[in-house]
Amino acid sequence: MKVVTIGTRGSALALWQARHVAARLGALSPGLEVRLQVIKTQGDKLLDVPLAQVGGKGLFVKELEDALLRREVDLAVHSIKDVPAQLPAGLELAAIPTREDPRDAIVSSHGGLAALPRGARVGTASLRRRCQLLAARPDLTIELLRGNVDTRLRRLDEGHFDAIVLAAAGLKRLGYGARISECLDPPWLPAIGQGALGIEVRSDDVSMQALLRPLHDEATACCVRAERALLARLGGGCQVPIGGHATLVGAADLRLEALVGHPAGQPVFRGERSGPVSEGEALGRALADELLAAGAATVLAEVYGSGGSSPSA
Repeated sequence: MKVVTIGTRGSALALWQARHVAARLGALSPGLEVRLQVIKTQGDKLLDVPLAQVGGKGLFVKELEDALLRREVDLAVHSIKDVPAQLPAGLELAAIPTREDPRDAIVSSHGGLAALPRGARVGTASLRRRCQLLAARPDLTIELLRGNVDTRLRRLDEGHFDAIVLAAAGLKRLGYGARISECLDPPWLPAIGQGALGIEVRSDDVSMQALLRPLHDEATACCVRAERALLARLGGGCQVPIGGHATLVGAADLRLEALVGHPAGQPVFRGERSGPVSEGEALGRALADELLAAGAATVLAEVYGSGGSSPSA
């Protein structure tokens, strides 16, 4: 294999992620030529509406997956949190590299979440972030903010918001770590897979799978698989108010925390399960069933009914 083409979105963060993977592949295989092919996704085109109103899954990955299936690119680099729980037939995640910081971060001149003035305007497009913000601070005014990291920071700096919430991983990868006012620790929960990358390939491309194998981090993958099993059972995508994070406890156990919250801030259904790493996906499904039985099914039905995807069985 002499030339590899990576499919990527065109945002600064997506390009950083694709170039990071390209550099690692180049270091592993001297003489390999790695090219980037920028592909615009539906999520990149719809910047003026909340994603939950658009409906469907894979808003940031479908066009990349289509290019893979048409054999126009050899692999696609995604933020795992953008990848639906079910992949199209013929595609698979060949590698999940070591995870960056999974937490959400507050960026504000006022300081962290508790320091924001009463009634502060906070920018986000995420229903998951919205519900947790309002659960913690019902006085806040949550306003829609879409766009790439640079656009969101610029809107904050122009005075449109008192604070914004972004993934800490994206800020750190782009060199904006110093702008973080506070990283939000549990009980605040991030999106499923946040901070992790997923490298998607065709299932029949054995040579590409072998090339990517050294980039894979099984510890990260164990946690991501548990989180994605939870997401699959809940039937959600990146546009619904579902949070979850798995961590390894010692060498053989895994702890999974999750929430489903109403966009208005209440109710919020939370749960936690622990067990052997080998049973991580079963833990995810069991925790999802626990949340649904506790009342999360009603919240998700309301969100899905307003334009999101329908829950899975």
